[in-house]
Amino acid sequence: MSEIDPHHDVTIPAQPLDGKYTVVARRYRPKDFNELVGQATIVQALTTAILTHRVGHAYLFTGARGVGKTSTARIFAKALNASADGSGKFDLTSDVAQAIDAGEDMDVLEIDGASNRGIDEIRQLRANVAVRPSRSPYKIYIIDEVHMLTGAAFNALLKTLEEPPAHVKFIFCTTDPEKIPITVLSRCQRFDFAPVKSDQILERLKFICQSEGATAEESALLLIARRAAGSMRDSQSLLEQILSFASGHIATETVHAILGTADESRLAKIADSMIARNAASVLQQLDDATNEGVDAGQLGEQLLGYLRDMMAIGVGSSSEILRTAAPSRMDELRESAKNWGTMTLLSAIQLLDEALVKMRHSTQSRILLEVAVVQICHLQDLQGISDLIRALQSGKVPPVAIPQRGQPMQPAIEEKKKIDVGGSEETTLSIQNHPTPQNEVHESTQPLDSKKHASTGSNSENLDENINTSIPSSDEEQCPIRTEGQADSETPTAEQPANHEVVLSRPSESVSTTKPNDSASLVEVNRLLSADELEDRNAVSNSNASFAPAAPLQSWRKSLKLLEGYAADCASMVVRIDVQSSGDWNILFPQGCDFAIEVCNEPANRRAIEHALHSLMERPIHFQFVASSLPPPQPPKNSARPTQAPTASQATMIRKYLEHPLVKSLLQSIEGEIVRVDGPTSFSPPHANGSASLQSKPASQIVEG
Repeated sequence: MSEIDPHHDVTIPAQPLDGKYTVVARRYRPKDFNELVGQATIVQALTTAILTHRVGHAYLFTGARGVGKTSTARIFAKALNASADGSGKFDLTSDVAQAIDAGEDMDVLEIDGASNRGIDEIRQLRANVAVRPSRSPYKIYIIDEVHMLTGAAFNALLKTLEEPPAHVKFIFCTTDPEKIPITVLSRCQRFDFAPVKSDQILERLKFICQSEGATAEESALLLIARRAAGSMRDSQSLLEQILSFASGHIATETVHAILGTADESRLAKIADSMIARNAASVLQQLDDATNEGVDAGQLGEQLLGYLRDMMAIGVGSSSEILRTAAPSRMDELRESAKNWGTMTLLSAIQLLDEALVKMRHSTQSRILLEVAVVQICHLQDLQGISDLIRALQSGKVPPVAIPQRGQPMQPAIEEKKKIDVGGSEETTLSIQNHPTPQNEVHESTQPLDSKKHASTGSNSENLDENINTSIPSSDEEQCPIRTEGQADSETPTAEQPANHEVVLSRPSESVSTTKPNDSASLVEVNRLLSADELEDRNAVSNSNASFAPAAPLQSWRKSLKLLEGYAADCASMVVRIDVQSSGDWNILFPQGCDFAIEVCNEPANRRAIEHALHSLMERPIHFQFVASSLPPPQPPKNSARPTQAPTASQATMIRKYLEHPLVKSLLQSIEGEIVRVDGPTSFSPPHANGSASLQSKPASQIVEG
């Protein structure tokens, strides 16, 4: 039985007549330009050169394996020597064409550059160049893998290649043009062969299956076409291997079994487990795949291709760009990319690619793949960091502190102590804490003596005056930190200069020292506010806003300790919670926090918040985020700002403060150092014999803008 090639009127036998079997890649090799698949530009250039009589004397065909370089060289040789009228059209059944296809033509010489690479072979070629062709217009030399020639051989060929006889044509084929000397490249017309597209390979495979009398599922042939990676010869070799196994029908499961690959559903499950950060599930699925005969290296490459398709769909590409996943999975890929985030997805691709490079040089490829997927499962939410940077740049949310590497993302925390030192100026010394983990509990210090600090105005009646909140009002101004007992309407005068602020650095704790004008002997620790009490007070947006219900808001604040990353920062902006009659929560954000609502509503963040509330309340909480018209908490409108004065150099001010005995003693006791002094240039060192009082506040009372 025989089939008709749709490109020609030539009958292709399914089996050779002499009983000897010829492989599919050779039997279905292109015979003329019409059969050449995927190289339309090169075909047009060569045929036009023949028609216009502008055929060069040397050509260089470059490209990956199996894209048609040598086949094109043979077809070009037939177009030059087998064309009766010189138009490039030839008869496939002519003696010259059949002799060229069989490699037996005396005027078309095919030379293997790998085995004839020395200078002696090139000298023999130069000696034979002068001999005219026997029956054809041209003597054509086809040198395959020409980059394998030695440097001396290339040098010996240069003169002949530049000025060959009129009847000689050279056609060089190579997969590595970078190894060819530039002196040879400059003497050739170069044509770069592109990889063959998967849909073009698919159509050719369908034709071969039809010609061979076999049936095949289109999805199975598409797997073969994609596995070939642009090589027509590779696809035909794989098809022949599967045909010999499938016995007439090619199924998708058969292709996966032969190639040692996994189906798309398995890839999707592994990807979903990595997005859910379930490392145990991923390892179990990898174990199941390897037990079923899936090769670890092939699985890693497939997973890399699947993540690449997820990235492409996530950034808005169409289904035409897919290489591993089927177009029917477009919506699933888009949703997965949205849940994971582009930045996290890019990092996962990079980790997997690095693992594949190591796997090629290791005998423990499965272990390396398992290590890579576990690392991906434990990736931090890099998309949250990217969103934070974008939000800070756009000014949509107040800036928050970004932790150092290896620390969870938390707002900056300060613990401050105030020391009153006699003198004419007020000085602030503060130490900034490193960001603390969310599960760390700050213990409050008990007061030593409530009588000694009662007169300073730090009792329960003026709690709001003890809340030290700093919110930037502009790029040039900073709201002052009010001292204990300072009236809201009080303004600095000439006798009462503006504050100095000296920032100390110590990794273990945070201390702020203040030197107001009144005199006292050394100090005691004030009563500390509880975190929940303070946060409920911070929920008040302005003078006419009421407090949020205590229980829901306190529960919300406590649930934030179970969150991490940028979601916790955005969730901390909530100012009120309204409980509906149905029991649902309306969680109110202040005005201008739409970006925070968007972040909290992301699927992964919303699931984390639901889990945190469920764990805390011991029941599921149904809630929705609402953008209210309430403004964020503001400092008192009549709070005084110190008059700004030109600042002196940091080095000068730090040296002056280091001379004071009290500062020296404080630095020694806390093992800290002065890193910055903020304040006016008018400076007189504090008195050494001044009295002092100490007040300590919990970390949650300080809100850095």
